[in-house]
Amino acid sequence: MFLSTICRQPAIAKWYDRRDYVFIEFCVEDSKDVRVNFEKSKCDFSCLGGTDNIKHQNEIDLFEAIDQNESKHKRTDRSVLCCLRKAESGKSWPRLTKEKAKLSWLSVDFNNWKDWEDDSDEELSNFDRFSEMMSNMGGEDDLPDVDGVDDESEDSDDEKMPDLE
Repeated sequence: MFLSTICRQPAIAKWYDRRDYVFIEFCVEDSKDVRVNFEKSKCDFSCLGGTDNIKHQNEIDLFEAIDQNESKHKRTDRSVLCCLRKAESGKSWPRLTKEKAKLSWLSVDFNNWKDWEDDSDEELSNFDRFSEMMSNMGGEDDLPDVDGVDDESEDSDDEKMPDLE
């Protein structure tokens, strides 16, 4: 019996915390029909993913409140990245969810994790530049395009190699 579009399963997700934002990356390749709904203390995500059109659905009761009007998402070929604006900036989130339960589909994104609470002034200014960059992006899907750069300029590596003798 084939149940790929009927069966619902949570998407694998990674998250990390910053001073003003919390980031969640839903790792679904070739997602279609992406729906992200931000509420004050909740984030709902759903999509069809992969060549089998598996229905993914995640409902997250968030640790703290967010500003749903300032929260955004960006779909790429490999994932959907959500940028949740904290309602209370500068407050660390020890976990993503309100409940302490361990969710099998959710993990910390250690590649992007940073203990920002004890930042030095120099690190703080670096973060301020990052925050400024995020706020200057504008538009509905205003997270950076991470699929790749469409740069048509020739590079020195693109030169034709001489024939071997």
